[in-house]
This record gives sequence, C-alpha cells and structure tokens, in this order.
Amino acid sequence: MTDPGPGALRLATFNILHGRSLSDGEVDVDRFADAVAGLDADVLALQEVDRDQPRSTGADLTAVAAEAMGATDHRFAATLRGEPGVWTRATGDRQPGAAEYGIAIVSRYPVLRWRKMALPALPVRWPLLLRDKPPVLVRDEPRAALAALVDVPGGPLTVVSTHLTFLPGWNAAQLRRLWWSCRSLTRPMVVMGDLNLRGPLPSRLTGWRPLAQDATFPLEEPQHQIDHILGSGDVHAVAPGGAVHTGTSDHRALVAQVVCGPEAAASARRGVRGASA
Repeated sequence: MTDPGPGALRLATFNILHGRSLSDGEVDVDRFADAVAGLDADVLALQEVDRDQPRSTGADLTAVAAEAMGATDHRFAATLRGEPGVWTRATGDRQPGAAEYGIAIVSRYPVLRWRKMALPALPVRWPLLLRDKPPVLVRDEPRAALAALVDVPGGPLTVVSTHLTFLPGWNAAQLRRLWWSCRSLTRPMVVMGDLNLRGPLPSRLTGWRPLAQDATFPLEEPQHQIDHILGSGDVHAVAPGGAVHTGTSDHRALVAQVVCGPEAAASARRGVRGASA
C-alpha cells in the first residue's frame, strides 16, 4: 500500500471466525496473534470473537489481539453466552469463566469513552436456503454495535464495530437502525464490520462514505465485499486501502488509511494525487 504520510491512521476490520484457520480447521492463538500483528492497525474492529470458549483454547481473543498490536485500550462486547449449540443472549454482566462470543474494538490510542448499542434481531424463524438441500428455519442471533471515542491525531474519532445478520433484508434494517443510533455520536466517525451487505449498498442506505473498497469474501477467491469501513464527517482516505489475506478466518481483513480533523479533506486530496502519480 502507498505510504499515507505523517498523521495518518491505519484502520482495519476483521471477522476472525473465532481465530480458526480454514487451512487445518484449528484455532492457533499464536497464529491469530501473528495475523493481527501483520495488519499493523492503529484501531481494529473484530467480529466473531470468543472469550473463554473451549473451541478457541479458552483464550480471550480480544486481549490476544491487543497484546499483538501493542494496544493501549480494548473492549469486548458479548452478544451470546455459553457454547455453540447452547447459546443464550448475553446480559452484559461480566461473569469470569463464562464462555462468551461477540464483537470488539482494539486501539493503540486512548479510548475516552465506550458505548454498546443493541440492534434488533428478527423475532421469527426465517427460511435459510442451502445449496442442494431443502431450506431450514433458523433464528437470528442477537446483534450489537460497540462504539469507542478514540483520542487520535487530529482530534477525537468515533469508531464503531458491528456484525449484522446474514438474513437478507433484515441486515439492511439493522444498518438503518445503527444509522439512527449513531446520529448523536461525535463526528468524525468510522463504522467498521461485517455488514453482510454487498458493495455500495451500505453507503446508499446510510450516506456514509466508503473508505476502502475490495472484495473480502470468500477467503481464497473473494468475489464480494461484505466487510466495510465507512466514514462520516471529517475523515478521509489518504491512500488506497484493500483486503488482506491473513491465513486465518474465512474472511479477508479490510484495511483503510485515513486522516481526520479540519485539514482532513485537503490531506486526502494530496494523498490521492500522490497515489495516482
């Protein structure tokens, strides 16, 4: 990627598949830490994150990512409690040793405050179409967004991590609810995550600008961008971003290089000219 110059932030979003690699089907915490370190993100949004789950060696994967990044602040927000097959909705109360699953934000810059926002889950079972198999009725899992006000160069930046449902139509409804919930958050703002919505649709639904565009899924021969980094306010890309194959998960991570603050637009224009020279 092009050198974005001084004052730029490197942002990344990564659906980590609880740290599992498709190459061998195993969760190797050291391999996951290497994948995170390789992204070299200043602020990282994570989805499908385990804490104290037997399937991921009982690790706190948010803490693993924070150590790998050299982060100053991190937070995990559980959406489900228990183990696969016996999930229950997370209450938000921390119970040490209780297996949990959710989303997270990890930051090399100090976080001034945090906010968790619930998103609506479809209240009825929905037919899921499977290739060469009859459809099955599924119930959506609880969904949420985690917001952090991060003290970055150029002034505070709101960063939001989320993971929307795969159920068509309902993911768009969740994104509109998230747009509504984010109206009062400090600008500039970046929303990052696995939105399960393709290409330009998230931007069309919200008016938030795409800061990186590249196919992220499936892993080996990605055809669709369902992971997104979207900006609102004075935050602008200063160099081409893109998808990164980390060797972990079934998604590619998505990276953007941005600046924020009053001089962001001018810096972005300079960066775009330099990248195209």
